[in-house]
Amino acid sequence: MTKKEPANTVAKCPICTQPATKKYHPFCSQRCADVDLGRWLKGSYAIPTEEAPTVISNEEEDY
Repeated sequence: MTKKEPANTVAKCPICTQPATKKYHPFCSQRCADVDLGRWLKGSYAIPTEEAPTVISNEEEDY
C-alpha cells in the first residue's frame, strides 16, 4: 500500500479567496479578519436549530 502525499495547496481567505497569510490565518489581511468579526457581531452567522426563539421582555412584572 502506498502512502499518498498531500497536495501542495494554499489555504484561501474565506472572505476574498486570496491566499491566506500566516499572520492573519485563516484570513489574508486584518481587513478580512475584521469583516468576518463584524459578520459574527451582527449575527449574520448562525447555526440553525429546531428550537423556537426565546422572547426576552423588557417590561417590568407587577408583584
